[in-house]
Amino acid sequence: MKQAKKQKHRDPVPQRSSKDHHMILAVDIGNTHTVFGIYNQKKLLGNWRVTSFVTRTEDEFGALVTNFCASAGISIKKVTAVGISSVVPNLTDVMQRMSKKYFNQDPVVVSSALALPIRILYEDPSSVGADRICNAVAGFEKYGGPLVIIDFGTATTFDVISKTGEYLGGAIAPGLETAAGELHRRAAKLPKIDLHFPKNIIGKNTVHSMQSGVLYGALDAMETMVRRISREIDDYPTVVATGGFSELMAKHSKMINKHEPTLVLDGIRIIVEKVQSKKK
Repeated sequence: MKQAKKQKHRDPVPQRSSKDHHMILAVDIGNTHTVFGIYNQKKLLGNWRVTSFVTRTEDEFGALVTNFCASAGISIKKVTAVGISSVVPNLTDVMQRMSKKYFNQDPVVVSSALALPIRILYEDPSSVGADRICNAVAGFEKYGGPLVIIDFGTATTFDVISKTGEYLGGAIAPGLETAAGELHRRAAKLPKIDLHFPKNIIGKNTVHSMQSGVLYGALDAMETMVRRISREIDDYPTVVATGGFSELMAKHSKMINKHEPTLVLDGIRIIVEKVQSKKK
């Protein structure tokens, strides 16, 4: 009797979800850095930071994004939508051209003119920065309101969102790096400093004295601002920190409830999805 041949076991060929072919490229153009993020649905697959040189061309940005995607094993052909948040008008135009040339997409450029999931109660809604809009949209979707979002970047911004999703306004102050840089630039004997908290409030040398003044001063100013905002809205908000120095500040303040380093990118994704859903 012939013995039946053993069939070789073959692992099933993995079926790629159609969702893998609907990815979003989020571009956050700031005054100092530009951050790229690739989303598959709500999952951030990777993000990369470059310097915001206004002399860069669409081809330079295109080459950068293509290389970033390749390093993460992502085909740019899977990117079916691009969203841009920009506070640098010259680079907005460059990035729009990059989106059309390399991704064949007309990008969603974030502004108050879009149908947003929050109401902007600023006197002139068009003057609210795109990054602040993205922070507010993502923060409210994640945590509801009331909410204070503090973005520690070139400027330190405070954005206030009500219980019902109204963008009430906020405050803008010099950022940590900006404050330290201006001290060095304007005072001949004050050096450049690394931005980390010294052990003691009372500095025993110039560097430690500057670090204490800039960092502890900013920390105390931030916490006082949150208290003032709380009194003005007659409620205690969830406090969310984002931006380049948010991790540093969050480690030293119990007043910060949440740390969200990619909040602007998340906001871009949410806004792009809302715009796409209205087109269907």
